[in-house]
Amino acid sequence: MATEGLAERQAKGLNVFERYLTAWVILCIIGGIVLGKLAPGFAKALDGMAIYVGEAPVVSIPIAVCLFFMMYPIMVKIDFAEVIKAGKSGKPVGLTLFVNWAVKPFTMYAIALLFVGTFFRAFIGPDAVDLVKMPFGLDLAVGDQHGAGTVILHNGVKMLQVPLWRSYLAGCILLGIAPCTAMVLVWGYLARGNDGLTLVMVAINSLTMLLLYGVLGGFLLGVGRLPVPWQALLLSIGVYVALPLRAGSFSRKWLIAARGRAWFEQKFLHVLTPITIIALLVTLVLLFSFKGEVILGNPLTILWIAIPLFIQTNLIFWLGYGLARLLRLRYADAAPAAMIGASNHFEVAIATATMLFGLSSGAALATVVGVLIEVPVMLMLVKICLRTRRWFKTAEATT
Repeated sequence: MATEGLAERQAKGLNVFERYLTAWVILCIIGGIVLGKLAPGFAKALDGMAIYVGEAPVVSIPIAVCLFFMMYPIMVKIDFAEVIKAGKSGKPVGLTLFVNWAVKPFTMYAIALLFVGTFFRAFIGPDAVDLVKMPFGLDLAVGDQHGAGTVILHNGVKMLQVPLWRSYLAGCILLGIAPCTAMVLVWGYLARGNDGLTLVMVAINSLTMLLLYGVLGGFLLGVGRLPVPWQALLLSIGVYVALPLRAGSFSRKWLIAARGRAWFEQKFLHVLTPITIIALLVTLVLLFSFKGEVILGNPLTILWIAIPLFIQTNLIFWLGYGLARLLRLRYADAAPAAMIGASNHFEVAIATATMLFGLSSGAALATVVGVLIEVPVMLMLVKICLRTRRWFKTAEATT
């Protein structure tokens, strides 16, 4: 797989959007809260522009557009034809698949339940509730129970009233089952990892996500007594993963055939680089225009969610990094193999939380906290990798 274009584009590390992503997110939080105060009906009106199934708003059109432009620049970078070459790097690929899909979802559930559902429950509010979308295809009467939720009528629309901490738990679950397929390209480069291997792992995890994201998400949400809207889960995977994946694969082949690989990697991808984050930031402004009252009423809410996410990120990194050392991998393979699980695919998590539970839900807010801590935590892990390269010298000498 050609990595010259990737390395050239990342030669200066993070661009201005990526380097200051945490600052941009904070500005979007402030901007969204201000928008919610000054024009409370604006974001609600946009979210009301939706595709309905029966009386249920299933896909918010403005959010769907933003989220497509989050995902497409990620997918168009991947040459899926190169996945068949992954067999040459069996150990690191097997390691990342094991950590990402057999370990990470379940540790995220356990850690989030321990902190959000136990340690911080009193601070969040043991009686605090959240209103989330009714799973479409489900015909329940007002007052009926569904999992931990109760069907109520809110502004003429049936909604599920669930404990707020469970809504935060749902957001953490959706983050925990989404391994990174975008920013990990940057983290791997900064850690002086194997860029070619990173791209192969990104491709494989993107394909695996099509198969396992809905299954694991539905299972863990069900265990947490949260709504399990299987139809919406499948639709979410189709809209936010399969559609941009197909569009990216098709346009990649067409553009390379028409203009050549050099133009595609050095010009086209360079133009696309900021689009993902711009689309993300627009989505965050809309989201926080709804969640401003929650943040202002309990400003420590973000901290209660951030702590279990921080612990999970470090746990998964050290597990992957430690196993890579036991497997005697080269450092260039070990660093990205550990980071792809530690980092989260927050674009898909935000998209899924918004579709399943609504833009104003606590689940959507929890996925945004993942964005907030992503850059500083992952830069910390990059520095740890660079300082511990000597751990893998023996493996490099014998590989």
